[in-house]
Amino acid sequence: MAKIYKKTSGNGSIALYLGKRDFVDHVETVDIVDGVVKVDPAELEGRKVWVYLACSFRYGSDDLDLIGMNYRKDIWIKRQQIYPVVGTKPANTPMQEALLKKCEDQGHAFTFNIDNNLPCSVGLQPAPEDVGKACGVDYEVKAYIANEADDPDEKINKKDTCRLIIRKIQFAPGTIPAGPQADISKNFMMSDKLVHLEASIEKELYFHGDPIPVKVKINNETAKVVKKIKITIDQTTEVLLYQTDKYTKTVLNEEFAEEVKGESTLEKTFTVIPLLSNNKEKRGLAVDGRLKDEDTNLASTTLIRPGMDKGMQGILVDYKIKVNLLVSSGGLLGGLTASDVGVELPLVLMSPKPADVPVE
Repeated sequence: MAKIYKKTSGNGSIALYLGKRDFVDHVETVDIVDGVVKVDPAELEGRKVWVYLACSFRYGSDDLDLIGMNYRKDIWIKRQQIYPVVGTKPANTPMQEALLKKCEDQGHAFTFNIDNNLPCSVGLQPAPEDVGKACGVDYEVKAYIANEADDPDEKINKKDTCRLIIRKIQFAPGTIPAGPQADISKNFMMSDKLVHLEASIEKELYFHGDPIPVKVKINNETAKVVKKIKITIDQTTEVLLYQTDKYTKTVLNEEFAEEVKGESTLEKTFTVIPLLSNNKEKRGLAVDGRLKDEDTNLASTTLIRPGMDKGMQGILVDYKIKVNLLVSSGGLLGGLTASDVGVELPLVLMSPKPADVPVE
């Protein structure tokens, strides 16, 4: 049997089993969440066993609940009664069949279908001194012992629960459109001559960690001098649930000492690689949802399908490449009279689809 993830309650009465913790959003459908709960009825004292799958948005640290503040909001939640068994269940998956044999008569299978309009797992990077769980969107499977599925007056003891964090992830589509192109022509005071700037990338989408070649063309008709070329990549994060909060953080900033003198041209490709490893200290930077002790990368671009409710996504992420020229008059006052010429290109960053993930 492949690797199995297990979490046992503090009292040992129930144990939660999952065959995987990453569930793929294939755009039209999402992998089913299938698992098994092992139940020892001896310690239940007449209570029932339930399991739920919740998509939640966390926007504060764990210690906030000590002062009466709610630090998480459930975006979506589904519950099932596991024991005693009620109603009919869907056919077991091969993984569930293998686990049920291992658990013998104490095993009980469960299956959840995740709505395809729900967000993917994404987190906001904490500062080095922050403690507790990071803000962001996460998914949790929890088994628990209680008299009712969701009675606000019933207090559920932690020793009667077991939980596992899972991820809803999305991979890059199989077909990648051609890349964007942008251009600008700018003139300067006391001159009718222009500086032309054109920038482009070969394709619209790049994988995390891959080099991104940015093609730059400059036609400097003026007497001024292009002193350097600066390329930046900005991540814009829009947090939608607890308030409308939109902010931009630069994840790459590189300068190239390419001088383009008056009445001359330049055509060159500059390669840049935006990496989370170069942005570890930036608090609030969006990263792909991570599981405990697992590394991650910059958050993938949020793909919004037609008709999708943006408000349900919790956090929206997109990227832009900016190409700027520093144009100077030269001489002693050149730096003081310098000005920028710049263009922007949209960029999509995602993870490639692994070979073992079927194409939908």
